[in-house]
Amino acid sequence: MTQVRRDTHDILNQSPPYEGVDLFVSDRALRDAVEANGAGAEAAALSEFGRRWGTAAMFDAARVANEVTPKLKTFDAKGFRRDEIEFHPAYHAFMAESMRAGLHASTWRDDGSRAGAPAEVARAARYFMVAQVENGHMCPITMTRAGVGALAVEPALLKRLIGKIASRTYDPSFRPWWEKDAITLGMGMTEKQGGTDVRANTTTAMPAADGYAITGHKWFMSAPMCDAFLVLAQAPGGLTCFLMPRFRPDGSVNALHFQRLKDKLGNRSNASSEVEFAEAFAWRVGEEGRGVRRIIEMVQLTRVDCIISSAGMMRMALAQAMHHARHRTVFQKRLADQPMMRTLLADMALEVEGTTALTMRLCHSFDLAARDAQEAARGRLLTPAVKYWICKAAPGFIYEAMECLGGNGYVEETPLARLYREAPVNAIWEGSGNVMCLDVLRALSRDGEAAHAVLSDLVQQCNGLPGAKEAAAFVARTLSGADGEARGRAAVERLALLAAAAALTESAPSVAEAFARTRLLAPRGVTLGTADLSVPEVTMLSERALPAV
Repeated sequence: MTQVRRDTHDILNQSPPYEGVDLFVSDRALRDAVEANGAGAEAAALSEFGRRWGTAAMFDAARVANEVTPKLKTFDAKGFRRDEIEFHPAYHAFMAESMRAGLHASTWRDDGSRAGAPAEVARAARYFMVAQVENGHMCPITMTRAGVGALAVEPALLKRLIGKIASRTYDPSFRPWWEKDAITLGMGMTEKQGGTDVRANTTTAMPAADGYAITGHKWFMSAPMCDAFLVLAQAPGGLTCFLMPRFRPDGSVNALHFQRLKDKLGNRSNASSEVEFAEAFAWRVGEEGRGVRRIIEMVQLTRVDCIISSAGMMRMALAQAMHHARHRTVFQKRLADQPMMRTLLADMALEVEGTTALTMRLCHSFDLAARDAQEAARGRLLTPAVKYWICKAAPGFIYEAMECLGGNGYVEETPLARLYREAPVNAIWEGSGNVMCLDVLRALSRDGEAAHAVLSDLVQQCNGLPGAKEAAAFVARTLSGADGEARGRAAVERLALLAAAAALTESAPSVAEAFARTRLLAPRGVTLGTADLSVPEVTMLSERALPAV
């Protein structure tokens, strides 16, 4: 009998998986930005970190953690209320990896004070690499890190918690925080009727024994298996910040009743919940009526992580597109050598050069803020502007990378589909685009002198780059005009691009001129690949983006 061959053809002309890579050494833009912003001594450790996170096993674990999503277990087998979330083991493995690396606490000292330079940049470089692999678990990592900033106003409470917050172990057990080796912090701010307008919150807080009793709801609460949550509620003295533990001081389960888990577009490995509080116990954080002020301390840091995450996802999308193009042949020619594709990939690489340099420079400002008032002002003004630009740019950028892979980019076997779904959350979480623009306007109105000094510094750092002076003048004129709010988006985007050009002069001067010329002087078209780049610039950008193999 003749044997029937079931394979219809040999598989040819497919790019190998992008795995087994050093996410740090293979990224020239990141290496240069880390060096320029004071963390060059971390290079060897960052390379080790990059090799670990660039393995095939890490990429596969990310796939599994997002395919097998969290499940809410409201009651135990005997009918007792538990409100626990069940995760796939891959999620817990990522949490353990990130906490071992200190991504949740490495920017704080043991007493809760800031660690100082180069802690922010060194952490940001690691976070940037993690974002290329799995973003969902970074939600509690981010909130734990940022929560310390809010707790600083309650030294006694922070002293009780900081040792367990700063622990490099991961303890997912569901038990009182004082029995655990390590704890994580979450947050719950928004309610059904208010969203960003937290002053519309209706959840109430009444003084009780050793704390407050909180009754109400939160429309979004992440991540629900954290050990304590920063929440806002209306106390007798006004909107106030509280820390609500999962267990009451007597060891009983606190009255956080999860209604359901959000069915989100992306961020699938992470659980976000709707919750009701039935006289749940909490400690006050700061004075009554000062809740918004306290949350701002936290939000400033969580916004930075949104920026790092989006920049990291853009980097991975670029690497996937370039890797594929170098291994794929189309019309008897490598895809990466086709003129239009070369220009597109170079323009994409230029965008990532700008986002990477700007992200690390912003983190450097946070490193220096405690001893440098100008850097503190720079961080205040630029954080919302940078979040506006980078987080909004990421989804469209990742789509363009997906198109470089054609149909292969549209299926789940590549990371691009997951990255594409993940990207929008960073533009929405911690303030949408319009909110970011309003925050820039507030910074200008409250501290206009310092903000204009930052603008002047950016122009000076650009050192004659094309379009820099004009961009700064446009920003100042537009945001201080009578219609500043209506035209805020154009000015804030321009501000971020100016800051990116300035950052490139410090970390990648060979790239800065092309960036300024195509983003400030004569902005490219609506889509990537439309920038006017010379052949030498295309070659240089491609070589910097990914080492040839």
